Amino acid sequence: QVQLAESGGASEQAGGSLRLSCAASGYAFSSGCGGWFRQGPGKEREGVAAMYSVGGSAYYGDSVEGRFTVYIDFAKNTMYLQMNSLKPEDTAKYYCAAQCQRGWWRLQPSAFGYWGQGTQVTVSS
Repeated sequence: QVQLAESGGASEQAGGSLRLSCAASGYAFSSGCGGWFRQGPGKEREGVAAMYSVGGSAYYGDSVEGRFTVYIDFAKNTMYLQMNSLKPEDTAKYYCAAQCQRGWWRLQPSAFGYWGQGTQVTVSS
């Protein structure tokens, strides 16, 4: 049974930083890719970042490019999202996803088969 457990969500002021973690069990990030998505109140789920283990290719949503970094610690089988220069519009519930399929590089939620329960990030101005 695959489980993805997110942690690290918190309340932070604009301009600050947070790091989210996604610990996987029953799935090896080294075998494929992982991604981060977010969903704010009344909004659709939005792709934030994704990366593929082989080669380390990473893709980012336009709204976070240059501020967020996705990376994987294969020894811990954990994926991270380092978020810097946070903005109030980054406020959302952040979800970890894995088992990507065709289209994962376009950050399409339908391209991911496994999902975590999410962790809340709130950024105040």
